[in-house]
Amino acid sequence: MSCIAKATVYLLALTTIAAQAAPGLAADRTDINFSWEGYRVAHYRSPTPEHAEGGQRIDAQQLVQMLDNTSPGPVLLDVQPVRWQSGIFLVSQPRLNLPGSTWLPNVGLGELDQHWSEYFRHHLQRLTNSDKDFPVVVYCTADCWMSWNAVKRAHDWGYTNLYWFAEGSDGWREADRALTTATPEPLPDWRNPQDTDRPESTR
Repeated sequence: MSCIAKATVYLLALTTIAAQAAPGLAADRTDINFSWEGYRVAHYRSPTPEHAEGGQRIDAQQLVQMLDNTSPGPVLLDVQPVRWQSGIFLVSQPRLNLPGSTWLPNVGLGELDQHWSEYFRHHLQRLTNSDKDFPVVVYCTADCWMSWNAVKRAHDWGYTNLYWFAEGSDGWREADRALTTATPEPLPDWRNPQDTDRPESTR
């Protein structure tokens, strides 16, 4: 067997071993909907998986129990996207979310510029008092990968007690729980906002 043929066989064997050791991981790296780091970067409104990378998926009943039985309660992060321009959120219709939530729009995008990362990091640190073991519940709406991305990103930054409420505000409404009108946390004063700060679509 030639050296090239041997190398090909070796690489195929490594690929097979990697896929068996981490099922689903290899598929993500070859799926155009995902970045190399494993974040969802396209078709954000589509069926989501049963598990979040770095977090535990919970339903409305589990979240109610968590809110009723833990003190202090978990941080509630709403990452529902919204359009923006020149550092200003363009909220065209009211956003209803879970009472007590902090709305951090767009931090669940698959690729974040530095100012978005700093915005997300700052509020995570503020809300958890820099305690990376503090419970954090992340959500947006049903069938939205933004919350999945946000859980993975927080996990990649070292947060260890993360919960993914995948059904989001839709599931909360269906469980006959109250919603409240939300206001997004203001963006930092960006000196040089770019046109790329305004996505044409977050779907």
